[in-house]
Amino acid sequence: MTASDMLALLPLLLIAGSSVAVLIAAAVGRNHAVAFGLSLSGLAASFCSVFFVPATQVTALLDIDGYALFFFGLISAASFAVALLAYGYLRNRDIDKEEFYVLLLVATLGAMILAASSHFASFFLGLEVLSIALYALIAYFGDRPLPVEAGIKYLVLAASSAAFLLFGIALVYADLGTMDFARIEHILAANPNPNLTLLLPGVALVVTGIGFKLALVPFHMWTPDVYQGAPAPVTAFVATVSKGGMFALLLRYFAQSGINRFAPALLVFTIIAIASMLAGNLLALLQSNVKRILAYSSIAHMGYLMVALEVGGAIGASAVVFYLVAYFIMTLGAFAVVTVLSAEHRDADQMEDYRGLFWRRPVLALVFTAMLLSLAGIPMTAGFLGKFYILAAGAAAGSWALILILVIASTIGLFYYLRIVVILYQQPGDANQPLPLRMPAASLVLAALTVILVWLGVYPSWMLQAIHTAIGSLL
Repeated sequence: MTASDMLALLPLLLIAGSSVAVLIAAAVGRNHAVAFGLSLSGLAASFCSVFFVPATQVTALLDIDGYALFFFGLISAASFAVALLAYGYLRNRDIDKEEFYVLLLVATLGAMILAASSHFASFFLGLEVLSIALYALIAYFGDRPLPVEAGIKYLVLAASSAAFLLFGIALVYADLGTMDFARIEHILAANPNPNLTLLLPGVALVVTGIGFKLALVPFHMWTPDVYQGAPAPVTAFVATVSKGGMFALLLRYFAQSGINRFAPALLVFTIIAIASMLAGNLLALLQSNVKRILAYSSIAHMGYLMVALEVGGAIGASAVVFYLVAYFIMTLGAFAVVTVLSAEHRDADQMEDYRGLFWRRPVLALVFTAMLLSLAGIPMTAGFLGKFYILAAGAAAGSWALILILVIASTIGLFYYLRIVVILYQQPGDANQPLPLRMPAASLVLAALTVILVWLGVYPSWMLQAIHTAIGSLL
């Protein structure tokens, strides 16, 4: 390890150091504000550091290139927003709060490791760091049955998927003798007709492990229960940072390992993409719980991303990254509204909680409307441009069947998004709606996300330029 390597690892070291600092501060004396301040400071410092650290390969495990640094910034910014949401959410609850921020920082570190992984060993390490922290975050409110149930379900299924992933890595290593992504691509390029007896089953098992974390069909069964049961800020984190880190890893693996050379692998990705787009949107039509609707919506959005992933090349990778940025913004915004409206005893996840919201809190209703319309892909929003770039990437590759299914699935999705929007503007009902918490920090998060959402939808060139620079170091 050289001084340059240590400097390249600075974003990761700052997050890890912040988690230790919060632990030490909690051991000295419990103080929610101190833990919150240390967490925000670490996340902000990590975000700022990505603009100064050098791009370099740190051992065979981590590739700190422009692509990894871009996702470091995205992940740390999203975690910063989640921490702001969590502060107001936790403030008046009679629980120990400091450990929440330790777990949040550790999970953020795991997601960042995934984004920089160029080796199966670091991939698995980052995945486990992320997953173990999520087990506790999801079940953090042990006095409620739903969070505990969600945490146990996630624990059992994540452990099972990790077993599939390890077995797949073992098969790939047995066949190729390496776990380095670039080395795998070199071996496959040198041997145009490899023995696929172990390689294809290994890849299939690796995809199974990745598919669980991304909640792709048919590995999605945990998603609605975990989204519903987890605390609202944790659900926002799972939907964005956890999936974003894993998709960053998947894009790197897809681009650098050469696995896209094989028609059977592409066929599997095509089937998964189609099933995720259709199943996510169709199952969301049957839901009356807002968090479950957003859970099935996230499954569909992962399917949209798979369309651009299959295209490959610079245009496909750029579409993936831009859509991920848009997905982060609109999903964080949607769950921020859920968090703001939540009461001390339960989250605002029922449709009736939102009936007539415009007449009670008009600004919040307008923000939620903007997020939902962006998720639906309405023009003048980041979500619209994200889908447009995916459609353009698919058209450039001639993937007309996938494009058609994406359009049909998006049309289906429009129905359940508008269903929530209509409820927002109805006259208030007589239901016993939860008394919202006071969250000044959450107002800042919502304001910033709304501005960025519209800004990206109208003037995306600054983000596209940053994405093209990041992708240039990946391909």
